[in-house]
Amino acid sequence: MIIALSAFAVAAIVIAALGRRLGTSLFLWASIVPFGVTVYTALQGPDVLAGRVPTESVPWIPQLDVALSMRMDALAWVLALIVSFVGGLVLVYCARYFRSDDAGLGRFAAVLVAFAGAMYGLVTSDDVFVLFVFWEATSVFSYLLIGHNTGKQASRSAALQALIVTTAGGLAMLVGLVMLSVAGGTSSLSALVASPPSGTAVTVAVILVLAGALSKSALIPFHFWLPAAMAAPTPVSAYLHAAAMVKAGIYLVARLAPGYHDSPGWQEVIVLFGVVTMLLGGYRALRQHDLKLVLAYGTVSQLGFLTIVAGYGTRDAALAGLALLVAHALFKATLFLVVGVIDHRTGTRDLRKLSGLGRQAPVLLVITVIALASMAGFPPTFGFVAKEAVLTALLDDTAHGGALAWVALIGVVVGSILTVAYSLRFLWGAFASKRGVEPVEFVREHIDFLFSPAVLAALSLALGFLAGPLDKVIALYADTVPGEAGEHGPYHLALWHGFEPALGLTALSLAVGALLFWRRERVSSAQSAMSFMPRASDVYVSIMAGIDRTASRTTAATQRGSLPFYLSTILVVFIVSSVVTLSSNRSWPDTAVLWDYPAQLAIGVLMIVGAIAAARSNKRFQAVVLVGVIGYGMAALFALHGAPDLALTQVLIETITLIAFVLVLRRLPAQLGDRNGSTHRVIRAVIGIAVGSVMAVIAVVALGARSLDTISGEFPDLAVSGGHGKNVVNVTLVDIRGWDTMGEIAVLIVAATGVASLVFLTSRTDVLPRPERRTRAQRFMARVRPVREPAAVVTEGGKTIEIGGSDEGDRRAWLLAGRKLAPQNRSILLEVVVRLVFHAIVVVSIYLLFAGHNAPGGGFAGGLVAGMAFVARYLAGGRYELGAAAPLDAGKLLGSGLLLVVGTATVPLLFGVDALTSTWFETEVPVLGHLEFVTSTFFDIGVYLVVVGLVLDVLRSLGAEVDRQEEVDEEARASGDLPPEDEVLSNAQGFEPVTSTSRQTADTDDTTRGGAAS
Repeated sequence: MIIALSAFAVAAIVIAALGRRLGTSLFLWASIVPFGVTVYTALQGPDVLAGRVPTESVPWIPQLDVALSMRMDALAWVLALIVSFVGGLVLVYCARYFRSDDAGLGRFAAVLVAFAGAMYGLVTSDDVFVLFVFWEATSVFSYLLIGHNTGKQASRSAALQALIVTTAGGLAMLVGLVMLSVAGGTSSLSALVASPPSGTAVTVAVILVLAGALSKSALIPFHFWLPAAMAAPTPVSAYLHAAAMVKAGIYLVARLAPGYHDSPGWQEVIVLFGVVTMLLGGYRALRQHDLKLVLAYGTVSQLGFLTIVAGYGTRDAALAGLALLVAHALFKATLFLVVGVIDHRTGTRDLRKLSGLGRQAPVLLVITVIALASMAGFPPTFGFVAKEAVLTALLDDTAHGGALAWVALIGVVVGSILTVAYSLRFLWGAFASKRGVEPVEFVREHIDFLFSPAVLAALSLALGFLAGPLDKVIALYADTVPGEAGEHGPYHLALWHGFEPALGLTALSLAVGALLFWRRERVSSAQSAMSFMPRASDVYVSIMAGIDRTASRTTAATQRGSLPFYLSTILVVFIVSSVVTLSSNRSWPDTAVLWDYPAQLAIGVLMIVGAIAAARSNKRFQAVVLVGVIGYGMAALFALHGAPDLALTQVLIETITLIAFVLVLRRLPAQLGDRNGSTHRVIRAVIGIAVGSVMAVIAVVALGARSLDTISGEFPDLAVSGGHGKNVVNVTLVDIRGWDTMGEIAVLIVAATGVASLVFLTSRTDVLPRPERRTRAQRFMARVRPVREPAAVVTEGGKTIEIGGSDEGDRRAWLLAGRKLAPQNRSILLEVVVRLVFHAIVVVSIYLLFAGHNAPGGGFAGGLVAGMAFVARYLAGGRYELGAAAPLDAGKLLGSGLLLVVGTATVPLLFGVDALTSTWFETEVPVLGHLEFVTSTFFDIGVYLVVVGLVLDVLRSLGAEVDRQEEVDEEARASGDLPPEDEVLSNAQGFEPVTSTSRQTADTDDTTRGGAAS
């Protein structure tokens, strides 16, 4: 069983990769997998028939006692055969249904195979949590299949509707499964059914599980998603909505019925919801003009029918329920495939436009008649056998049952009458010759297009004659349901039981159903008079609209676009919650130490002065620099306290943050409040003072609250023994608290992506100018040519730009992009210094990376130092120089770093140890001496790459891209397309907007503003 699941998974991946190359033949190759699984499952038959239950189990989450447990009893075996065999036939059908030039065939085939695998896993899972995983996987895959035609709004809406409804029910079911597993003390589904727990909690859990099953199988009030899902391609409807996905809820009901059929509320929910669904679905099917919708509402009706029987709770009903489930999968899948053929060859599914098709497609007519006969319960089909079993089981139970038995019997009979009526409506609508309607032109079919529906129809007919042998398989499941047998002993499936009451009820339903169809015009008039009845789909739309309105109003009330408002709200909540907590504190320190050494006092005074000056500053750049004073003061305190790693990191972070602020400030007015003056100054001051005071009190209380020795005292020894490193800070980051570091890295990547998304308006593609590769001969010629020749060529946005050269008599450029800077933006001193120190800084960053395990440094500090080197190149030479210095996409660096970190965390799992477990190697190397290498260094390298990628992303978004946008805006102003900058700032109330012109890729000029002066 696990090997079958693996085959589905591998096949889905391979199919997705090869989809574009194979065309429609891809579906034929893909069908090999489900057909192969069918054979594999069929080979389990001897064990199943002998009463043995093949099982397989692989531990998954041992701490929660969750395992990938698979179990193949009679119920699972029958469902697995249906899922795999019908899936293979649908894939064969797809090879003719789709055209080679249809978009997304590889994705469609891969998702369909993956869905088949998820259904196979669902029906064979013996762990409730594994079952839930497959349950939700079917919802996700069905969402992708229903929404395959992504260009159609109807497909997208139907897919989302199905996902929301089935997932909501699935969440309720998950709560029920958790409650059941807790009450039963196990997550084994077979154990929970064999020894069901009891109590109020179990009753609630069972109802929650039924809610998930009813939503999945489209019972009232969740039925509306299934007809809407007919926007999917017809093969999807034939598989998901006839043979597979909607059967998941029926399967779960049948699986739990042996243990919980007598649970309070079980039979009431099953019978009442099933009867109402069966009647409503049949009623609505008689009103449809689209053949596919006739089948859709008919499927809703049949699902109600199946729910009644599968969950009724008697042995004979369980036998009839599983037989009916098999019959339904065969005839309903056949009919959906027939509709696909009709639509494919006539161009319409509207029964009002179809006429004369029966004479032109006799083979298709025969296939349809067999399937409809089975659906209506007409002998000698297997549908007739199953319906006879249903009626007999319900009749027997009415002899000693209560009112629910009569409700179920009457509901089934009336529903069967409606089934006969809409079956005849389908046959007449699709194939009859109608007055006043032009006969359709039917393109003759290739036999392979009719192969799948013909096989399914033949099985519907053949199994009617093979009911006796099939009874032995289905009875294995039915015998697990406790209950009294009928008057004549246990019921057995057979094509003929003689003249009995069930046969009379069948004849009655056929006759009255035919009468309803004959008087269809009067029936239609009566239905039109009752069109005022509410529809569940309208309720769903109203609920979703209400959610949207509530979300919009909530957003409008809270997301007001005011940063001071957001900060005030956050800080006020912080103050109130902290004061409430501090009011109950009893851990105040007994003594107070103002400072450990005089330098602390001096640094503290400087930080206080900087904070006050920043609050009173009226210029943006001045305020940013003053805020930086506080950060550098913290770095000094770290250094004086013997924490060089923290001090180094703080200095680097503060420097890069200062530069990022400066880059942003270029797009803002120099003066604070010169367009919008600060308001509510008193309130802001009160909040600020309160926050500072509360934080000071929290610091004091935290110092006095400690009652035990800190665990950090053990870190030095733990760093050496566990992480094989002497730098406690670095070992803590990459080893002791590696999970925290992984989370912080993820936050950094999200922050970088967020910054880039705010600046890159149309695409996040890295468009920095890149130097073109030159041959050795070209490099030689560049050295011997006159100085006026360009030193290098770069490309940007598909354009070639010459940079880095110098005309005769001009000053030569030290940097590659020096010639692209306007003279007023160039600094020869800065260019020389950057050129001399850039490579040294990079080497130092690499040294810090590898030395950080035993000395100050590490991946974070090393990455920041490398980032400073790129910052220097950008400040000296603008975006062209940044492109030359960093010819790598920042996003790729971020992704590579994260991949390396995650890989380092997961590789130990392959060796049977915990994630993030590190080891080390040591050896003697000639000349170098004794060398040690710790595997957590790979983790540190990933951190290094992420930090470098983050810095580059900030530089290319807040730096290079803003430079480019300014160039575009300047060109637009020069041509009169934009108003002057002062007018723009005035209209924007102090903020310059990003205009539509700046969304376009700019032509490069010779006066880049990204140099030293900026």
